[in-house]
Amino acid sequence: MLKFSANLSLLFTELPLLERFAAARRAGFQAVEIQFPYELSIEAISAELDRHELELVLINVPAGDLMQGGNGLAGVPGQEQSFRRAVLQALPYAQQLGVSCVNVLAGRQTADADLVQCLHTLVANARYAAEAFHSIGVITTLEAINTFDMPGFLISNIAQMQEILEAADHPTLKMQFDCYHLARMGEDIVSSLLENVAQIGHIQFADAPGRGAPDTGKLPLQGIFEVIEMLPYAGWTGAEYRPGELGTEASLEWFKAYR
Repeated sequence: MLKFSANLSLLFTELPLLERFAAARRAGFQAVEIQFPYELSIEAISAELDRHELELVLINVPAGDLMQGGNGLAGVPGQEQSFRRAVLQALPYAQQLGVSCVNVLAGRQTADADLVQCLHTLVANARYAAEAFHSIGVITTLEAINTFDMPGFLISNIAQMQEILEAADHPTLKMQFDCYHLARMGEDIVSSLLENVAQIGHIQFADAPGRGAPDTGKLPLQGIFEVIEMLPYAGWTGAEYRPGELGTEASLEWFKAYR
C-alpha cells in the first residue's frame, strides 16, 4: 500500500508550524508527521488535525541535545532517567493525538563510554520505550541515520538495526526505514525493503545525496514507490526532504500522480 504523509519539520517551513497543517491539506496530504512537536500544546495540534481532517502518524521521543550536536539520550550510559522522562513527555502526545508510531533516535557514542556500553544502554532504553508505547497501542521505531550527516551515530545501517531489534526482543519495536539515510550508507533500497518488510514500522524518503525532493538526486524514488505499493506494508510513507529555494509547493511535482 502506498500513502504519503508530509513531514512538517522539513516541508512547508515557509510558514509557522501551526500553519503547516493547512498547507499540507491544501497540497493533498491526508497525514502529517512532526519530528519534535513539543513546542506546541496537544490541544493546539489536535485542533489543527481536526480542522483539516489530518492524521498525525509519527513523532520522535525528545532527544536531548542531539539536534544541537550533542550525544542525545537513548544510547548514553547514565542518562537512563532522562530518557525515561522523555518517553513520559511523548506518551500523552502519542495517546491523545492518535499517533501510529513513535521514533527513538539512538544518538551518538559518547567519548567516555565504549560502543558496547552505548549499545547495551540503547537496547534497554528501546525496550522500555516499546513497552511504554505498546501500553497505549502505539508502535515504537528505531532509525538508522547516516554518519555523513551525523558522525558517530550509533546505528547507521540495516544490520545494526536488526541487531538492536533482536537484542531488545519486543514485538512492537520496529525499524523506521529511511530511504535517504540508508542510501547514503550504500544500502540497496529495493532489496532491503523486500527483505525487511516484516520488521518495518514506518518508511520515510528523500532523494540522495542532497536530501532533496524526488528527481533532484540519484535515488530512483519512483521505482521505490512502486515497490512499496506492492509490499504487505499498511503504514505511511513520509516525505521528509528539504524542498530547496523554490519552496515546498514547487517541490511537489512528484506528488501530483498520487493525489
